[in-house]
Amino acid sequence: MKFLDLAKVYIRSGAGGAGCVAFRREKYIEFGGPDGGDGGNGGSVWAEAVDGLNTLIDFRYQQHFFADNGRPGMGRQKTGASGSDIVLRVPVGTEILDEDEETVIADMTEVGQRIELARGGNGGWGNLRFKTSTNQAPRRANPGQEGVERTIWLRLKLIADVGLLGLPNAGKSTFLAATSNARPKIADYPFTTLHPNLGVVGVDNVEFVVADIPGLIEGASEGRGLGDLFLGHVERCAVLLHLVDGSSGDPVADYQTIIEEIGAYGAGLADKPRLTVLSKIDTLDKEERAFLRDELQAASGGPVMLMSAISGEGVTEVLRALRSRIDANRLRERAAPEEAPWQP
Repeated sequence: MKFLDLAKVYIRSGAGGAGCVAFRREKYIEFGGPDGGDGGNGGSVWAEAVDGLNTLIDFRYQQHFFADNGRPGMGRQKTGASGSDIVLRVPVGTEILDEDEETVIADMTEVGQRIELARGGNGGWGNLRFKTSTNQAPRRANPGQEGVERTIWLRLKLIADVGLLGLPNAGKSTFLAATSNARPKIADYPFTTLHPNLGVVGVDNVEFVVADIPGLIEGASEGRGLGDLFLGHVERCAVLLHLVDGSSGDPVADYQTIIEEIGAYGAGLADKPRLTVLSKIDTLDKEERAFLRDELQAASGGPVMLMSAISGEGVTEVLRALRSRIDANRLRERAAPEEAPWQP
């Protein structure tokens, strides 16, 4: 399944049915009077957050969603049928924006959350509604109310507990593959990761979700590389894991590049709890590790952990440090492994 996190959608609610002008005509009924029924209401357009989706790819192949119109009223006081509603099923974490791409209409953060995007038009009144003591044979009826037509944007922000930050080839995908069942693409060239990946990580009988996004480079806020479009997927994270490549030659400069880019992006990312880790330490000896860690600690103003996702050194300690920074209500108990059936 392809990953798509931004889609433009055109929606239109149904128009209401017209009211009916009719009169009762029956044998032996001398004064039948008006009996035109009302028109039916038009269908509405809804959005609903559903489980099991993590992409907006469905909206690439269908961008227009039109609800049914209401049916007109009929004689004998028959009300027209209402039009059927239409529901846009979106992944949890989808923001619904107005046409200007800035005004947030709704933020779908829970499974089952529903919101009405365009209400269907009301059905028109039949001539029975206009009967009065002084106008006992009205020959007028209302037309149905027009539907609402609008353009909206759907923007997906994945809901994860931990977000991975770093330059390309900092070891983010390797860390995700080593700690979860996710299988992101791993190669020895930049921008191997082209779209976000999610993995469920477990430590000390609890689980949390880690999001890996494409690497940032200097000038990403200005559109260089893959830009900072994917940073929206870590806005909801409880903690950021900043991986700095220990084999890059200048880890401090790499660290400053990422800090500057998330500061330019805004949205509160620079203020989120952040854990800085010097990765790929399997390529360094003890003296190099100590020297680079001290330099990185001086630059970051906080503790720096050491880790190698390849050898597994320091991985458990990093996971435990992340766990301690995640609110307890976001953690999930790890399912106990199923026992193999007994065989003789």
